[in-house]
Amino acid sequence: MTELITIDEARGRVLEAVTRLGDEPVPLGAALGRVLAKDVTSAVAVPPFDSSAMDGFAVVAGPGGELDVVGEARAGHPYSGVVAPGTAVRISTGALVPDGATAVTPVERTTAVKEHGSGDAVSVPDTAPGANIRRAGEDIPLNAVVLRTGARLGPAELGVAASLGRAELRCAIQPRVAILVTGDELTEPGTPLATGRIYGSNGIALAAQVERAGGVPTGRTTVPDDRDGTRAAIAEALEDADVVVISGGVSVGPHDHVKPALRELGVEERFWGVRLRPGKPVWFGTRGDRLAFGLPGNPVSAMVTFHLFARPALAALQGGAPDAPRSHARLAEPIRRNPEREQAIRVRLAQSEDGPVARLTTGAQGSHVLTSMLGADALAFIAPGEGEAAPGERVEVELL
Repeated sequence: MTELITIDEARGRVLEAVTRLGDEPVPLGAALGRVLAKDVTSAVAVPPFDSSAMDGFAVVAGPGGELDVVGEARAGHPYSGVVAPGTAVRISTGALVPDGATAVTPVERTTAVKEHGSGDAVSVPDTAPGANIRRAGEDIPLNAVVLRTGARLGPAELGVAASLGRAELRCAIQPRVAILVTGDELTEPGTPLATGRIYGSNGIALAAQVERAGGVPTGRTTVPDDRDGTRAAIAEALEDADVVVISGGVSVGPHDHVKPALRELGVEERFWGVRLRPGKPVWFGTRGDRLAFGLPGNPVSAMVTFHLFARPALAALQGGAPDAPRSHARLAEPIRRNPEREQAIRVRLAQSEDGPVARLTTGAQGSHVLTSMLGADALAFIAPGEGEAAPGERVEVELL
């Protein structure tokens, strides 16, 4: 194996190789999770007119008294007249405030007057100007930049876009990701398990990580441990996808055929081996604008290295921020250091009087112990060295 590089250097090499994909119009109803490729500016104010914040009566602000009720304004059905002193218009929440009205009195603060002239009347208290009126543009003024390029669109972002009347948004094209999992021992979940075989979990877990990162899995293929089958599967994936993620077969054993196949197919190696535990034998290369990741076969190693290296690439391909949120936390328990490699420990975060505390997930932290990922909020990075990282030591954490 060539000389190992740091996590940061490996990430840097990945991001240097990324060329952002283009963008496309996406209907609003299909844009959840997509990355915005163009600022959204308000072509209308929100709300577009002065509206009532309450069910009540639109009045001319001033001293209280008995007022003649001359009409009604409902949401979507404005009152066409003018509110003059001594009169009131019954109004519902969200309705346009009629001309002449300068305040809204909530219905619960009024009293109906049964006999007052020839029509309905209401007794209202003193009312301050502007009371219970939502002003036009109070939420979003006209021509404001509301959503910025690079934002990942969640329910709130889609709701805001809808409030501006936008039927579609310009979004980054989602990278197509082929997932190949090597191993003769792998069995598809739901089928009988023969002696000496295991159910394959990496394909499912990696596909889920791809989707969470905004990519589109083009398929999950189990690749046999033979040279020709490995080469054929990778060749097809390189033609069909923007990113190829291969789990297993990147070490130096007699049945590890991934690296030779990538080399024969013209994929240039950018690095092989990171000073990381778990995930030391991770591989990355490029062919033109195609990206290829060779991840370890152990399930935790595969998920951790995807998060650290492939996920940033998928974000950058979409023009989003490649870095996951990082902060610091104090260790709740001792962790033995690795003499040579930085460790990415799976932890749960909790708040304390002294700030965030990182506690190991339940069970062992071996690269084959997939349950160590259950409930993990973050990866805690433990610097290499001798002895232990002590309880209370402050370490960097990256949110998952």
